[in-house]
Amino acid sequence: MASQAIEIQQLDTFQYTADHTSAVTGTEDQHAHNLSTLYQELAWLEQVIHQAIRSYLKQEGYEQHWSEIPVPDISQDTSLYAEDVRHWQLNAFERLTLALVMAPHLRPEILDVFFGMNELYQRGFTEFGGVSDKTFSGFVPTGQTLNFLISGNDPLWRTATMEILNNRHRLQVEQVLTLQAADADLPAWTGTLNLSESRLHYWISGEHITPELSSAFPAQAITTPLNWSDLVLEYPVMQQIAEIQAWLQYGSTLMQDWGLNKKVKPGYRALFYGPPGTGKTLTASLLAKHTGREIYRVDLSMVVSKYIGETEKNLSKVFDAAAHKNWILFFDEADALFGQRTETSSSNDRHANQQIGYLLQRIEDFPGVVILATNLKGNMDEAFSRRFQSMVGFKLPEKEERLTLWKNAFQGSCELADDVDLNLIAEKYPLAGGAIINVLRYCALAAVQRNEKRVTQSDILNGIRREYRKDNRTLQV
Repeated sequence: MASQAIEIQQLDTFQYTADHTSAVTGTEDQHAHNLSTLYQELAWLEQVIHQAIRSYLKQEGYEQHWSEIPVPDISQDTSLYAEDVRHWQLNAFERLTLALVMAPHLRPEILDVFFGMNELYQRGFTEFGGVSDKTFSGFVPTGQTLNFLISGNDPLWRTATMEILNNRHRLQVEQVLTLQAADADLPAWTGTLNLSESRLHYWISGEHITPELSSAFPAQAITTPLNWSDLVLEYPVMQQIAEIQAWLQYGSTLMQDWGLNKKVKPGYRALFYGPPGTGKTLTASLLAKHTGREIYRVDLSMVVSKYIGETEKNLSKVFDAAAHKNWILFFDEADALFGQRTETSSSNDRHANQQIGYLLQRIEDFPGVVILATNLKGNMDEAFSRRFQSMVGFKLPEKEERLTLWKNAFQGSCELADDVDLNLIAEKYPLAGGAIINVLRYCALAAVQRNEKRVTQSDILNGIRREYRKDNRTLQV
């Protein structure tokens, strides 16, 4: 091994302290402290890398094992990174992993040493792993890079690498870091090891970035400017909604303090069913809004795949990301994914049934709140019904409810002309709340084109006529 010399220049440990930012105060001062802690971890990583490589190459004077280099003491550190490390109770191997995946973002030059030449073969060291790219000339660590650092000088420590790179490890489950899948014919650890951009942003600034809809996260945050007073539902339905809200507020108390975790599974599962526009999505959004939660609507068009195993893989990304957060997962038009199972007369049937079975298990094991919405309750597989704590039916509003919806719609938005009779409209034209909002939009556009805010009876009837056409109905004036 000694013949496989590698030129490594002695580098002074790159020390960063808060002294560099003594001129800033308040929030900027906290940001500076956050960065100082991260750079302190990277300075430790740099020492570990040089010691591990030199010891591996048996260079004289570097017989010391890298584990003897003191890990930075952050037991009293007030940075956000330190808080997460203490919360997760990370060991030295796990902190080394985080430092390694941070390096390309903050100090990519400390990884350049891995580009060293193996003089025996006139090529890089295979065991160092890593990749480079034409758009990024630096060294991007792979799972193999981490394994070299941890176990290059002690092969038995490979088990520590295996634990960290297991997709059930907390850092991966919470998507703090990810090991990209390697090609099927390559060793698994040749995939790049990446840090969550949103987590790094949080460690520096304290701001949480809302995950963006993408193939890596097929769900999107939804919000509403409305309040409970804007939701018009029958009293029995509102009672059921109040039960879900109570669980969101007190579920953790019941599970932990009352000991329900010994008797019931964690989480809460609800099914909202009823015609379009009756308030299913609004209700889910209001539950999140008034309990301080985030709600993510799963984009089924990005989830469902004809390829075996892909649908399950796509859904895992959402469930895994939400497992340790107080998110509500909302599946709209869920019967497209959670529909009835069929007789297994073909491979497609078996594939579909396999998906449903997988989803049943993931929903049942999910510790958070899942809401499924469907237009037709009968389309849902019966096996799901037994797993719901609540099944809420949303009906088309009756006359009095429609009148309230019409009044709420125009209040504070448009002026009503003298010929407008909302009582008559509510009585004669059955419409759901979503359709009434569509009519409001049409009326507002019609009025503004006349350079006024006044809406006439004719505007409203024309708007209703447009809504009826969607269902091939004819308006009877």
